[in-house]
Amino acid sequence: MNPILEIKNVSKYFFDPKKNITEAIDKLAFDIEENSFVTLVGPSGCGKSTILRCICGLMEPTDGEVLFKNRKIIAPRKEITLIFQEYSDSLLPWKSVLMNVTFVMKGKTDKNTKIEKAKEILEKVGLEGFEDHYTWQLSGGMQQRLAIARALAYEAPILLMDEPFASVDAQTRTSLENEMLSIWKKFNKTILFVTHDIDEAIYLSERVLVLSKRPSRVLKDINIELDYPRHHIRTRENKVFLEYKRLIYDLLQ
Repeated sequence: MNPILEIKNVSKYFFDPKKNITEAIDKLAFDIEENSFVTLVGPSGCGKSTILRCICGLMEPTDGEVLFKNRKIIAPRKEITLIFQEYSDSLLPWKSVLMNVTFVMKGKTDKNTKIEKAKEILEKVGLEGFEDHYTWQLSGGMQQRLAIARALAYEAPILLMDEPFASVDAQTRTSLENEMLSIWKKFNKTILFVTHDIDEAIYLSERVLVLSKRPSRVLKDINIELDYPRHHIRTRENKVFLEYKRLIYDLLQ
């Protein structure tokens, strides 16, 4: 099977006004298969967000290239959606939950069809009954679900997620992690997820790519051989889970 995304020896350097160089990424290389769930885990400041911006076309690599279905990405593409950590910034507070979703729908579909489809998506992400609320009336976890619903409504096959659960409480985070796995299965998405949380990386993923400190490179590509569906207690108590956790922790040290 050909990968849907190929990151080929990507490097990214930043230059300050005095021409000093900051190396964020160093010859990063990995592939992403279609419909897979892959997580990047690494220390804070290692360039994880920069990697996502290079992949989605918001930022041009200094060296190397990113390919989507064998075609070089040189600008943002409609097939790739990036969900930022500060997800609330992408929501429209003057529009209802329902209208936030219909706003991003493509094509010339009539209004009633868009509304019905938006309601279906909102139900699947757990926001049924909140269609007429405004975003500022939602909890942080519900706002995150709305950001995900908008990404699903846009119908991009690839979701890039930049530490999307970092700013919610632990209980909400648990719920959102399970919701994310459900959405991945229901909608057949390809997900590249970024986190610095080792447990979260293992729990969600089929593969975990462990990144070095800046300039970022792949230290190890780990296949997570744990069955789905996963359980927040039983999966984390699994001996194999603990072995993965120990391995990743040692690599990051």
